[in-house]
Parts: sequence; structure tokens; C-alpha cells
Amino acid sequence: LGLSGPPGAGKSTFIECFGKMLTERGHKVSVLAVDPSSSTSGGSLLGDKTRMTELSRDMNAYIRPSPTRGTLGGVTRTTNEAILLCEGGGYDVVLVETVGVGQSEFAVADMVDMFILLLPPAGGDELQGIKRGIIEMADLVAINKADGDLIVPARRIQAEYVSAMKLLRKRSKVWRPKV
Repeated sequence: LGLSGPPGAGKSTFIECFGKMLTERGHKVSVLAVDPSSSTSGGSLLGDKTRMTELSRDMNAYIRPSPTRGTLGGVTRTTNEAILLCEGGGYDVVLVETVGVGQSEFAVADMVDMFILLLPPAGGDELQGIKRGIIEMADLVAINKADGDLIVPARRIQAEYVSAMKLLRKRSKVWRPKV
């Protein structure tokens, strides 16, 4: 599964909760987390592993943060090979968390079985998804953080994205993207 979304959408938190649920059900989960690299120093914080503390201690989970090193598209130059290595190593679920910024971080969509776009309920111009880009590549759009005071905005954004998805050309004859 490929996961992307804007900063603050809760990608790492979602992956930790989802990953723990999967390992509790007997799955071996690999997380390939891609972090942006500095254009000045070339370095990267690789902080995703520290935000997934429970999952990182799980013996049936593997978390590998990797820097983009200037590669565009939200993944690294070797993400596809890393997915194959994880599958070969016995991990039956591989989650790829992209850098997750902008409208063009969807190169992972061609590497995975399902591409999930996580969106927060209060992310500004909700209909940014109509632009040809990341939204038309999504197999599933999940409105995250949809609780408490954010339930009403989340329902509104969900309705707006359902309408927006109807305007996009379908990528598959058998799958209709869900919101």
C-alpha cells in the first residue's frame, strides 16, 4: 500500500495504528518511510521511525526510513527494489509512506497494489483534489482525524471529494475509487 498526504494529515500515526492492527492479526508488516532531503546539506531527519514507537518495537514489523536524495515523485530512487526485498524477506504487507507534499508525489502509485491519499478535515482549499495530479491517482481517499469538533468539516470534505472524483477519468474498469 502506498500512502501520501499533506504534512499533518496523520500519515505516520495512521501507519502505526494500522500496522499494529495487522501484526496483531498475524501479518508481517514492513514500512518504507520516505523523508525529504535538504537541498542545502543533502541530509534528512528520518523522523518517521521515532513517531511509530509502538510499531518499531513490534517483532513482526520492520520500519525503514529513507531520504529522497533529490528524487522527485515522493519516493526514493530505490523504493521499488526495497518493496521487492521486503516481500522476499517474508513481509506480506508493505506500507510505503511518501514524502507527502504537493500534487505530484504519486510515483508510488505505480509500485503498489493500492494508493491511499490521507487528508485532514481542515486542510484549506478542499477542492485542490480536482486538479489533475495526486487525486486522480488515488484508489482510496481517507479523511483522517475525523472526530470531535472535526466531524462536521470531515463530512463536508468527504462530500466534496466524492463529487470531485466523479469528474475524473477512471483508471480502472473494475475499481472505483472510494472516499
